[in-house]
Amino acid sequence: MNNYLALRVARVIEETADARSLVFDVPEHLGERFHYQPGQFLTLRLPFEDGWLPRCYSLSSTPLLDEPLRVTVKRVHEGRASNWLCSELQAGQTLEVLPPAGVFVPRSLDGDLLLFGGGSGVTPVLSILRSALLAGTGRVLLIYANRDESSVIFRDELRHLASAHPQRLQIVHWLDSVQGIPSVGQLAELARPFIDAQAFICGPGPFMDAAVNALKDLGMPERRVHVERFVSLPGEGELPQVASIEAAVAAQLAVRLDGEDHHLACDTGETLLAAMERAGLKPPSACRVGGCASCMCTLVSGDVELLHNDALDAGDLAEGWILACQAVPTSAQLRIRFPE
Repeated sequence: MNNYLALRVARVIEETADARSLVFDVPEHLGERFHYQPGQFLTLRLPFEDGWLPRCYSLSSTPLLDEPLRVTVKRVHEGRASNWLCSELQAGQTLEVLPPAGVFVPRSLDGDLLLFGGGSGVTPVLSILRSALLAGTGRVLLIYANRDESSVIFRDELRHLASAHPQRLQIVHWLDSVQGIPSVGQLAELARPFIDAQAFICGPGPFMDAAVNALKDLGMPERRVHVERFVSLPGEGELPQVASIEAAVAAQLAVRLDGEDHHLACDTGETLLAAMERAGLKPPSACRVGGCASCMCTLVSGDVELLHNDALDAGDLAEGWILACQAVPTSAQLRIRFPE
């Protein structure tokens, strides 16, 4: 059903009391499959009781250096997956992993970047930040909010980066224990000098909402504001029922997947993912409920409606991204393309 691949956990790094990084050993023959862009994530298939849980974790490594894949996980209260990863997983064990996915990626590393990270939401932001310092030319402002100083993930790494790039990198640490929860107005004033930058926001929901509203109040165009929202995905076998789409029609579907073109039929009310799998194709997928973006693809032509979507924001949709697991045809001819 899914295209998970086995990766060995080479190292486990204790970042804070409730966060750790997992470093993966990628075999040479899988190197191309695990090539990624700054800001993307991995989907892990984790054991839980008698079943499996898919979970998405952002890559905190950068693809611009010869370094192994690294994801960072923060323990969540009563989190079924995060508690196992933070307490039980040991170096040397093997996990099932999907190749990198996600659209929380800068179109260019040149130009100024305005980065908001809340808690473990700093993970994809760090990948973007490090990549921009290596290959870009602009300035970078990171506004990083945490509960207290002991919660700051990558503290030493960020200190080193700020020291090494004093002309280009500025980091503002916001500690709720000292300053209280940041308001829309406070975030707007911190961000004001970077109003012409590209903005990337990841963290807890209230923090992201405040950052989005701050940039809106400053007049930053929506197309320059990118938000990464992760939801807690259901376990395998826990998939919810979804409503049908009245405008659904049967369609002829043209698919560009792994460098090859395919043509197949999609039944009325059938998702693109289901139609492709019925035809024997193996497109990327994981959660199957519109929450992880592993099955994202570009709608080249035709029309679809999404049954559910927790993964793509308005900007992503405007650029033509859709979720194959949730897209139902509403026109008789469709053409889609998966990332290559």
